[in-house]
Amino acid sequence: MAEAQNTNEARDIRPTRLRDALRRARIEAADRTGVVVELRDAEVARLEILNEALDPLFAEVPEKVDLFDRGVSQGETPRLWIDIVAHVVMGRDKRIYRFVQDTRFGRIVIAESHDVPAIVDAVTSYVARRMIEREHAMVATPVAEPVEEKKPRRRGFGMFALGFVLGVVALFGLALYAGLKNF
Repeated sequence: MAEAQNTNEARDIRPTRLRDALRRARIEAADRTGVVVELRDAEVARLEILNEALDPLFAEVPEKVDLFDRGVSQGETPRLWIDIVAHVVMGRDKRIYRFVQDTRFGRIVIAESHDVPAIVDAVTSYVARRMIEREHAMVATPVAEPVEEKKPRRRGFGMFALGFVLGVVALFGLALYAGLKNF
């Protein structure tokens, strides 16, 4: 009877211990998730600070220049996008800003610093270079003048009318020939 009581106690204790272990594991997982979320929130906050520091720079960019599309993306790795190929991401220690550009040869680091002003200077230089590249591209490829489309349409209509008249004359001639042949 003592053995039966020990077996019953063992059955009662195991679920309780497993239940407690599961509860502790869930709490630990939630704590780890909370830490990850807090780190990501800290990264986003730092990138937002840098984004605000860049406001005066982008206020000076003319509206007709549409090269830049600045904004913070909050994916798995938060990024402050400057344009389609350049962005700022936080380094491994989550305190260092890393300004990078994607090229056809891979990603290059343009600047790295703990200081917001240093990254603002690097982004300012990058924006200036991109604007100069745009100016050179605009000069190198002159804007084509619009092609007049009225003349080709008139020629097309004239050719259609000529073909129609020749077709009618050919049919009339064929009908006349067939009528004379039967006579």
